[in-house]
Amino acid sequence: MKRDRVYHPILRPRRGEFTALAHLSAHESERIVPIVELEPDGVVLPLVRELRPRVRALAVDFGDVPEQTAGPEPLAERLSGLGLAMIPVMRPHESSLRLAGHGRAARLHQRGAVLRLRPHADAGNPVEADAVAGRLLRAAALDPGEVDLLIDLAETACLAHATAVEDRARRVLRWARETPWRSVSVASGAMPPDLDGLPTDRPVALGRLDARVWERLGDPGLGYADYGVTSPVRRRGVRHHRQLPTLRYTTATQWWIYRWARRGGRSDDRCHDLCRTLVSSPQWPSTGARFSWGDAEIARRARTARGAGSSASWIAWGTSHHIAHVLHTLPDGG
Repeated sequence: MKRDRVYHPILRPRRGEFTALAHLSAHESERIVPIVELEPDGVVLPLVRELRPRVRALAVDFGDVPEQTAGPEPLAERLSGLGLAMIPVMRPHESSLRLAGHGRAARLHQRGAVLRLRPHADAGNPVEADAVAGRLLRAAALDPGEVDLLIDLAETACLAHATAVEDRARRVLRWARETPWRSVSVASGAMPPDLDGLPTDRPVALGRLDARVWERLGDPGLGYADYGVTSPVRRRGVRHHRQLPTLRYTTATQWWIYRWARRGGRSDDRCHDLCRTLVSSPQWPSTGARFSWGDAEIARRARTARGAGSSASWIAWGTSHHIAHVLHTLPDGG
């Protein structure tokens, strides 16, 4: 089984995530191919133009985009005009017509495709998985050697659930070894969809159970993917509200959630106090502000109360640090 040589964070098409991608270092940009989950409106080009990701290719998932809207080929051509290759992400629920479009988009840049399989929803056993994979490959006119298989285990909600997810992953990996995929990766996510119920004014640790699942699988041929610092549970139509300054800060086994309400009503003062607390904590890396662009931004806010940023800024800083941390812990070039 061949390991994907890049990290695949599954990201939403939002300003925070794209700001982080626009500030990748040269080393990081060589080792990451983000998977962007389009919203139902399918709009992503304005973000790409404004915040050009420092990557060679974007993997784009059209799974939530209605099929009567623009398909993968036009987007692949427009991204090409901006200097980005597009890698289409194939989903089992898509029609043969869209899968054929994915195949043509894959051949446009000769970068192949990603087959995103959710075993709990798409195939309950090897026979079903064979049928699903066969239909997708035939419709897209692609060979397995042109396709990266992404086994998406989705939510890893608690320790008991993580054990069940791990067992499911082992069964799916036994099936995956029977096909010469270009690579095989596993993704899951453990960040809760809502942090509003967490305590404020002190860091709260949440277990990175998704990283635990991948590590316990212990397969040197297995690539790594995750949901960044967000939840795999996508809440649609939730009313936006003014958030407290919040940072989701990744360490080896935990996320440290900082939600700050102290220092009065000014968001600038709250963010300043939050960042000062973080940079003096045991979670702050030994290289400090040099660890990532996001860490440099956090360190700058720790020095001054000006420019607290917004919820998009806080996601950008956390995502930047998370990407740097994942790439730092994965084997180099693997």
